[in-house]
This record gives sequence, C-alpha cells and structure tokens, in this order.
Amino acid sequence: MFPSIKHNRGVALLTAILMVALATILAVNIAFRGYLDQRRAMTSFALDQGYEVAMGAEAFAAEALAADFKLNQKETLPTQNWAQPVHLPMEIGALDGVLEDMAGRFNLNNLAETDPKKRDDYLKQFRNLLTLLELETEWADKLADWIDADSNPTIPDGGEDDIYTSLKPAYLVPNMPITRISELFALKGFGLARFRKLEPFVSALPPGTPLNICTAPGEVLDSFGASMRQFSLNAKFLTQQRQSACFPSRNDLQTALSAATQDERARVADPKIVGTTSSHFRATIVVTLGTNVFTMYSHLQRSSTGESSAAVLRSFGVD
Repeated sequence: MFPSIKHNRGVALLTAILMVALATILAVNIAFRGYLDQRRAMTSFALDQGYEVAMGAEAFAAEALAADFKLNQKETLPTQNWAQPVHLPMEIGALDGVLEDMAGRFNLNNLAETDPKKRDDYLKQFRNLLTLLELETEWADKLADWIDADSNPTIPDGGEDDIYTSLKPAYLVPNMPITRISELFALKGFGLARFRKLEPFVSALPPGTPLNICTAPGEVLDSFGASMRQFSLNAKFLTQQRQSACFPSRNDLQTALSAATQDERARVADPKIVGTTSSHFRATIVVTLGTNVFTMYSHLQRSSTGESSAAVLRSFGVD
C-alpha cells in the first residue's frame, strides 16, 4: 500500500521547517561569533590605544617634574604643578592622571636597615604608625623579617621561613627589599582590610630614602613620637598650612616632639631621615576609550639634577 499524497506533503513540510530552523541557528551562530570577534578586535585595539596614550601621559608627567624642579629645587610641595590632577577629554573618551609623592610616605624598605640602632628606630616608628591606624603592631616585626637579610626572627612577633613553609602552598621569605607594597599580602594573615588602611601611608622605595615632610600625611608625621597626635588630628588644617610653604618645617616637628626622647628629636634633624624634596613619584593614569578603561601605574624617579625622570616600575590594571 503506497503512502498518500497528503502524508508525503506533511513529511516535506516538516523537512522544510527543520531545514529553515537549522539554517536560522547556523546564521545566528555565525553572526554571534562574528560579533564576538569584532568586540575582541575592538577591545584589543582600544587597549593598544590606551597603552600608547598612557605612555604619552607618563612622558608628560616626567616633563612636569623636571619643570617644577627648575622652579623650586629645595622643596617638593603638594601645591606645585606636578601635584595637580589632569583631566583631558578626548574624542571618544578621556585621560585622567595624578602624581603622588611616594617619599612623603613611610618607606617600608627602611626596615631592612643593617645598623641595629637605626633599624630599631624605624621599627619603633612603624609601630607608632600602626598604632595610629588602629592596626596590630606585630606586623612591624613580621615585615622586618620578610625583608631583612638574615634568618633570625625579630623579637617578639617576627617570622622567618618556619612560618611560611608550613602554608599550602609553601613559600620562603625573600630576605630582600620589596618592590611594591602589595607584597604585604604575602604576610600570613595580613588581609585586604589591613592593606586598605595602611596603603595610603606607606611606600616601597630604595632603603635609606629620606621622608619628605612637606607632603607626608599627618599620621606619618606623628609616627616620629610615641603617642603623638598633633598633625593627624586635623587633616584640613594641615592642607591649609601647605598652601604657601612646606609645613611642618624641621623646627615645627622638633617643637611637636618636645615631650619625646632625645633620640626621637635627633632623628628629625638628620637629613638622611627627614628631607623636604623627593625623587620618587607614582603616576596613576586612567585612559577611557568608549566602554574600555586602561589603567597604568608608573613609578617615576627624578634624577639628582632634576633634569629628567624615568619609569623604574610599571603595572597595569592593578597597582
């Protein structure tokens, strides 16, 4: 018995519908993949553009540092041109940039000082800073052991390889200065909350870099003396005092330390510990192109003559 014509038409119709559906799925898939490829290409191109714009901004920042040095070689102030934020609209986006004086922060690498007396002084200062920020002072000893050259735990809260080799995954203490402050995360139990509190007040510069008191936050200034709370009580007042000159001066800082020990007052007078200029700056450059954002952090070091600045470290996306 042969199939009816009506039945054959039904099979043909179903076949046609199935073929149309398959063709539609294939077309949508091709179109979607093409769109993704296009977006990838656009994003890659935008990132390349962002990188080139950021490099240009870095060169501009270096020129600004050289120009300001010619105007004032004795002081690096937060009111100078280099410290003013830049916002530059572009045809399809914008460029935002800011320079920060990293010598105005407590240099964590000073904890690697080989002279026992000076090392203890830096440890005391860092403990004072941690106390002002309501953080545990034990992190001073732990960080000192992380970057010092020996394998002897600092008393009472230090930690060497025996702590970190027991972790999973295990690792060793580097026993050398850090290159960026994000290495604090390697300290067992340090965590993001503590990092956010501490980050605005510390830097990772070559050991022995003097602190620039003209740009240092009040908390860093107060860390020179135990239980001193003068410059950190009113940040607005500190900013106002710095509108026309360096504040505090060495004399101002020594006066504030009148109740401190003789050693603490002597440290403020030492030009190897306290200064009024800086050679280390961090440029934060954000390039927005459409929906794409490219961020670059660049550590610029100004030469001793002030005529040029060069990037010694760069990071992208995350500092």
